[in-house]
Amino acid sequence: MSGQRQYCIYILASNPNGTLYIGITGDLVERVRQHKESEVEGFTKKYKVNKLVYYEIYEHPHEAIFREKQLKEWKRQWKLELIEKENPDWRDLYADLVD
Repeated sequence: MSGQRQYCIYILASNPNGTLYIGITGDLVERVRQHKESEVEGFTKKYKVNKLVYYEIYEHPHEAIFREKQLKEWKRQWKLELIEKENPDWRDLYADLVD
């Protein structure tokens, strides 16, 4: 993910069908690394929510913010279906980003 700045919404999970966290960032690799290293105080650190299971990339911040708010309002089942549609095995996608 290089070149023009990109904005990402992402979903982290503690494990398959586990606790979910939805966030937004301008640097997905660095932000997920921070979650993995427990550098981010709060919910994700407390509940060990650090596996990147889904993300979307946007060119404009307002699009990403709108989508983040939308997903946060979704029912849990809809979020699970979204993840499983793109990532049925609940793989941690972080390795794909850093390789």
